[in-house]
Amino acid sequence: MSKDSITPSGTSGPPESLWGGEPLVGEGEIFGERTQGRGSSLFLGRFTMAEVLAVLEKKGFLKESRKRGFWPLVYSIDSSAYPLQRFQVFVREKSPQLEMVDLKIREGRFDPRGRTLPGFPQGLLRTLNFEWLTLQNPGAEFAGKRGALPGQLRPGLGMSKRIMDVLGFLGKRMHQDALLAFPAFYHNAVLFSRYFHFVNPDKEGEIQAIRRSFLSMSIKQLAWIVHLGCLRAGDGAVYEWRAEEQMLPLRSEIQDYFGSRAYRDRVREVQRSLRFEVDWERYEEKAQED
Repeated sequence: MSKDSITPSGTSGPPESLWGGEPLVGEGEIFGERTQGRGSSLFLGRFTMAEVLAVLEKKGFLKESRKRGFWPLVYSIDSSAYPLQRFQVFVREKSPQLEMVDLKIREGRFDPRGRTLPGFPQGLLRTLNFEWLTLQNPGAEFAGKRGALPGQLRPGLGMSKRIMDVLGFLGKRMHQDALLAFPAFYHNAVLFSRYFHFVNPDKEGEIQAIRRSFLSMSIKQLAWIVHLGCLRAGDGAVYEWRAEEQMLPLRSEIQDYFGSRAYRDRVREVQRSLRFEVDWERYEEKAQED
């Protein structure tokens, strides 16, 4: 087991060739044959830090970080709870105040048996599971609590697509079927929905119904309304967020499921059937308590 801060070439960031000029290496040169290193410092038990840095460069994460002044970077891989790993990226030094990326990830399996998912591929799927993902700007602060999303300590980094591109690329190299998230908050589900779909079309329809009921409202305000228990369903019951699996497919058969008429029709049916309203009196009371 290992917990390592990694500073390639004895510096606090990757070598010059990783962020400037021509790509460091071609895709075929990045990865060699390697026996899986269970419990080692290899990322996901397979990739050296040099390979991870090459992919971060390939997908533009390093170039964008340097352009924004987030440089040099320091990396940490904690494998002490393997197969769960924690991968962190810091600016200049390993400090909580300078953290940009905090990812907890592991390999998993998704079993569709016993679920009503017409058209979903049969058999166990190989997945990369997000247990935790924070992307934040270490140089920014919020003006007040309501400036943040629930659970958020600093403003977002604005580089989620690049991180998803990196993990999708690595997932395909590992012959994984999908990336899998289990969003702890309603707003996580909304933000992930740029790339992910709920496996259960009823859940997909639910979050779409909430969002479309309040299109003029910011995600931030709606997130707090849900978090504080101030959203009510059509029957007057308080809406409570319950997490389910969101999936970013890496296989065409899974992508076809999310694009199928059966999936899309069920999402629309659920979305149209649900009604939501805000308990503004309760929301104002909660807001005054802070």
